Amino acid sequence: MDQLSAMRVFTRVVETGNFSKAATSLKMPKTTVTTSVQALEAHLGTKLLNRTTRQVVVTTDGALYYERASRLLSELDELDGSLSSSQAQPSGKVRVALSGAFADRIIMPAMCDFHTRYPQIQLEFDIGDRIVDYIAENIDCALRAGTPSDQSLVARKVADLELRTYASPRYLQKMGVPTHPRDLETGHFGVGYMKAYEGRVFPLEFRRDDEEVQVQLDYVTSVNEFRSYVAAAVAGIGIAQAIAFTVRDAVDRGELVEILPDWPRDPIPLYIVYPQTRHLSNKVRVFVDWLAKLLQDAQNCEKQLSATSCVS
Repeated sequence: MDQLSAMRVFTRVVETGNFSKAATSLKMPKTTVTTSVQALEAHLGTKLLNRTTRQVVVTTDGALYYERASRLLSELDELDGSLSSSQAQPSGKVRVALSGAFADRIIMPAMCDFHTRYPQIQLEFDIGDRIVDYIAENIDCALRAGTPSDQSLVARKVADLELRTYASPRYLQKMGVPTHPRDLETGHFGVGYMKAYEGRVFPLEFRRDDEEVQVQLDYVTSVNEFRSYVAAAVAGIGIAQAIAFTVRDAVDRGELVEILPDWPRDPIPLYIVYPQTRHLSNKVRVFVDWLAKLLQDAQNCEKQLSATSCVS
């Protein structure tokens, strides 16, 4: 048995979720993939995968082996690359988890710049606000708002997000323009935002000097994805608090109006996170550095030009 080859086959099965997809990506017969995994299990004397007719489930030993094997293979690939003629040009796939708001507004418009700089890197984005399994889903890094609570993650702070409060002209015409956060407690509605794994709608928060106000608004609808959250506010369903540069276009088009500008919310820290056990390869490192600068530029741009859009 070629153990290194079997390790690559096994990690691909874990990453794709089944033998057929692994075989396709590796361009080898499915029987060869199955035989390689079986040989590896026999060599290790333990079961790495539980197979059913519909899915492949990683065992506890399999998860541990995958974690170490994927790191070893990553380091080996980078070592090979560092000794090749293309060492100055990182290459390969980078899987990134992030909110659609950042993808649509910040990252996608700048993709041509990244490709020009690093033409041999392929970026795969997992778009959404859900919690991810970094190992099982082979996620290299993620962009997350709020201080991470998972101690297994390495977190690099890249920005402090400025949130403001918005409503549509249609909503304000019907419900009136509040002059104080407490005005929202009578007769107003919010667009509920919740994280699916927490199961609660977050309140609106305000601060002016030393006074802090928290308002839990009634809501007609709640969502767990930021783009839908903003879309609901544009539709006039309720009041929303959003990252300023992610709604700049809607504000410029007159679809949203900032309210209570003298009552900002405390900034929310934004982090790029990745597992401690995941080797930060050169391809991931250059993406993280590029993304950090991109986000900082967007935040600075919003502060400097609040009346016009400078993020294209």
